Amino acid sequence: MSTVTEQVRASCPVEITLEVIGGRWKVLILRELLVGVKRFGELYRALPGVTQKMLTQQLREMEEARLVHRQVYQQVPPKVEYSLTPLGESLKPILDAMHDWGMQFLNRDGTL
Repeated sequence: MSTVTEQVRASCPVEITLEVIGGRWKVLILRELLVGVKRFGELYRALPGVTQKMLTQQLREMEEARLVHRQVYQQVPPKVEYSLTPLGESLKPILDAMHDWGMQFLNRDGTL
């Protein structure tokens, strides 16, 4: 399987965005990290339905895409914190627009 970077080079801008932040969990992880630095367990508890394996996979992909920074503290037990990089933070206007659209959609008649 090719890396996100290799896939991005062969795609149009909308496909690039979807490749980098698409799927059920990445946008929700971004939402949580926009609030501030989180440990793995905090993210896991904030995302009902995600498995530890899926969360780990999504965080690794986002780290590879340079959206997320993983800080490992050398202590016992190990401590790992996740935060957004400046590139990850640059997605805030996109997430805000998605939020606004979702609210308008729900308010149109109150059903999905």
